[in-house]
Amino acid sequence: MSSWFDDLKTPRFKGEPQARVAKIPEGLWGKCPSCGEIIQTRQLQENYSVCSECDHHLRISALDRIALLTDTDSFQSYGDDFQSNDPLKFDDQKPYKERLAQAMKSHKMNDAFLAGKARLEGLPFHLGVFEFKFMGGSMGSVVGEKITLTLEGALRDSLPAVLVSASGGARMQEGILSLMQMAKTSAVIEKMREAGIPYISILTDPTTGGVAASFAMLGDVIIAEPKALIGFAGPRVIEQTIRQKLPEGFQRSEFLLKHGFLDRIVHRKEMRAELHQLFIRLGNRCKF
Repeated sequence: MSSWFDDLKTPRFKGEPQARVAKIPEGLWGKCPSCGEIIQTRQLQENYSVCSECDHHLRISALDRIALLTDTDSFQSYGDDFQSNDPLKFDDQKPYKERLAQAMKSHKMNDAFLAGKARLEGLPFHLGVFEFKFMGGSMGSVVGEKITLTLEGALRDSLPAVLVSASGGARMQEGILSLMQMAKTSAVIEKMREAGIPYISILTDPTTGGVAASFAMLGDVIIAEPKALIGFAGPRVIEQTIRQKLPEGFQRSEFLLKHGFLDRIVHRKEMRAELHQLFIRLGNRCKF
């Protein structure tokens, strides 16, 4: 014998139940990590991935960065076939080879850096850009070699070099070989300086570790996007070392500009025009 509440426990429908909630396609909306504002993806893209409410600069891909800073279809990449051979046979929770293979499959590139020759308002230059999503934009031997290629190409062609940093620092899976890229890239910059060839460093969120401790802070002109995280060690490590509380906004662009580590903070919308002006003012020894 059935009880009176059986019908409540097991609802009966006439025919198939109809979905009453419309599904929203993925990718139409994004959320600002700073203020939490929900923004249409198209609107965000039209605004250079800058939040229209709080002006927060969201991280963008290397390809988007190249499109922002170069003339249409002018970027000619080199070093795309470079690939790490896992020199230390590193293995922690997952073998380094597997991590690399997964990152290469996900991001359709061989490492965390794109290098090439391009034009900006018709002026040629060499450009290198980090892809932060590829293992945190970490710098291993391949990244170091491609940075060196970019700088050497600028030196050879007597053209400006621009490097856009977005990195967590040296890649621990390559040990001392990764750390040696700091010295390797810095040595080429010294040669550029002697030849009077301009090197412009653009720091984006984040620029940390061995990248910040080497070529990223050695530009003839050092530019940063607003509120970018820039520094060598993390704030907790620094506080434990010096046993002091760090100031508000420590390791952000505005703090570094105030204390002389940067030359300028430039909004993403103005970065292209800023670079063009720098090429004109600093390019007296360049072969435009």
